[in-house]
Amino acid sequence: MWRYVAGGLAALAMAAAGIFLFQSKAAPEALPPPPAMTPADNGSDAAEALPPLERIPRATDRTREQKRFDRYDRDRSEAITLAELMEPRRKAFAKLDRDKDGKLSFEEWAIRTSTRFSDADKDKSGRLTRAEFATTAPKPRATPRTPKCDCREAVAQALAEAE
Repeated sequence: MWRYVAGGLAALAMAAAGIFLFQSKAAPEALPPPPAMTPADNGSDAAEALPPLERIPRATDRTREQKRFDRYDRDRSEAITLAELMEPRRKAFAKLDRDKDGKLSFEEWAIRTSTRFSDADKDKSGRLTRAEFATTAPKPRATPRTPKCDCREAVAQALAEAE
């Protein structure tokens, strides 16, 4: 019983300490004013270096949902018909339906896996040996090679033109 009393008193003491420690009367610190714009080092006005506001491209105020709606509303009638909603799905289905019978078999749906299996099955036994299965491993992506260029000549030429 004494454990419960001691635990309760400890909890009350911690709550009182928390209230005392986190009760703050401090005012937020005032921020310094922004620095004044100074002319650029080359003598021109810094404001002239900025493009005029009418030349800055502005994003449209359309929301993500409005953009999604517009992708489906092909005839711009402000209403989506069932045909408009189903069109992307029809194209995807037509790509998968190899025999064009209007039905999608499991083999047609899994055509990529089926093709990979048949390509790997060299002896056409319907089974993959360890060596055949090893050929189905995904190929590592080749890292794009950046051309090595010696920019020293271009830099020297640019410096010579600037002088």
